[in-house]
Amino acid sequence: EPTSFLLSFPSMLRDLSELMKEATKEVHEQAENTPFMKNFQKGQVSLHEFKLVTASLYFIYSALEEEIEHNRNNPVYAPVYFPSELHRKAALEKDLEYFYGSNWREEIPCPEATQKYVERLHYVGKKHPELLVAHAYTRYLGDLSGGQVLKKIAQKALQLPSTGEGLAFFTFDGVSNATKFKQLYRSRMNALEMDVATKTRVLEEAKKAFLLNIQVFEALQELVSKGQENGHPAQLKAELRTRNTSKSYENGPVSGKERERTNTRHTEMRSNTPLLRWILALSFLVTTVAVGLFAM
Repeated sequence: EPTSFLLSFPSMLRDLSELMKEATKEVHEQAENTPFMKNFQKGQVSLHEFKLVTASLYFIYSALEEEIEHNRNNPVYAPVYFPSELHRKAALEKDLEYFYGSNWREEIPCPEATQKYVERLHYVGKKHPELLVAHAYTRYLGDLSGGQVLKKIAQKALQLPSTGEGLAFFTFDGVSNATKFKQLYRSRMNALEMDVATKTRVLEEAKKAFLLNIQVFEALQELVSKGQENGHPAQLKAELRTRNTSKSYENGPVSGKERERTNTRHTEMRSNTPLLRWILALSFLVTTVAVGLFAM
């Protein structure tokens, strides 16, 4: 039981950041111990799946940062509000324009799993803003901790310019010293006023954030696999479209405006064996980096 887990720690180890690392350790290790991880350390990544991952991250960070802005003065989040240091939406826009061109908004795909993540972020931001810290911590500090590793791998494997084009997402110009900034962030986070019940809910939300990340990339792999089996690449195009329905998920309903925000026209994805093999590999590496709590 989460509450028992929390109370099992000595008082000196009950800082929220430490509790979050422990609470998500098991699911983190499940992703970290996949055989595909070794392939990525060898730089086995294609431009196509890198672009797909970047597109999904754009939708996720757009939703996260929209809700952060809505709650920037809310005491349950305000102490960890660092937009100039951490926010990634603008950087991702630069990367997507580099990869897709000026019409990138009409080209990028938004799979249903990504939409589900987006809807969870909007729901939390509007209904339970105290849980936003779980999503912010698992994403931003993970990117700051492990992002540089992936940046170097991608730059070399994809032969991207040494001047940084296509890699703005991994570049934190507002953070001069990552180690010191992470210490500051954790201290602010640990100072948030939370009772035991709220801390427990935050820990559960952190695990949900990790699982939502994994589901996003598993969905991309599944779509590619289905396209291969059926021999209909065009089917991928249709399935990648965000479904514009009033369907609600367990995370709560979203407005038509919010759903429309994630609706895009999607380009056709070619189905081939290397793509299937490496997209799953990339998914776990990006997931581990994006939620790399144990590199902190």
